[in-house]
Amino acid sequence: MDKTIIARDPIEMEEIGIEIGETLTDGTLVSLVGPLGSGKTTLTKGIAKGLLITEVVTSPSYLLARTYAGRLVLHHIDAYRIGSLAEFAEVGLDDYLPPEAGVSVIEWPERIDGLVERSDVHVRIELLEEGARRVHVTRR
Repeated sequence: MDKTIIARDPIEMEEIGIEIGETLTDGTLVSLVGPLGSGKTTLTKGIAKGLLITEVVTSPSYLLARTYAGRLVLHHIDAYRIGSLAEFAEVGLDDYLPPEAGVSVIEWPERIDGLVERSDVHVRIELLEEGARRVHVTRR
């Protein structure tokens, strides 16, 4: 399935995430690709809401990963500072690929060879004029 949606503000971005989150099942790997400031964490907040997570979701940039409990467990991973799949494994993040239980959402998966290709759901975000974003969702 391929779907392209235009989000005009963070609320619409979060709504796209909610729609994605409502459809996810155990063992799903979601990759989020887009430039800095494109709304990857905002989309993840929506995915969390779609998974019935009530905790506040924040960027895992400095921790590399955060885990939240809801209808399914959400592992939110930021791979920006990881340079390879070996380094990804070295810091223990490979346990989330694919997760045995829950959903893993990875920001910056393109920085690690093979992560995008392993994803069950691939989301590509493009910046448009006036703060809008084009969100392309592909399910494999």
